[in-house]
Amino acid sequence: MADRQRKRPRDPLALAKMIGDIATGQASDTEPDKRNPAAVEMGRLGGQKGGRARAERLTPEQRREIAQKAAQKRWSK
Repeated sequence: MADRQRKRPRDPLALAKMIGDIATGQASDTEPDKRNPAAVEMGRLGGQKGGRARAERLTPEQRREIAQKAAQKRWSK
């Protein structure tokens, strides 16, 4: 698996220091990916199937209710 980019700190001063360290070569911008490749692939497969399987299982009335609720939330702001 490829290397992962390091998580950036939220603190502006810590972020500035990290960027400086990366620019000067004192720190690496990436870290090795420690996740299990087989588990990553299995999770990805499940995620690809989930939304479609749920949509096929819903009745048109249920889909309409979900869409109306989402629209109300979106436009209530």
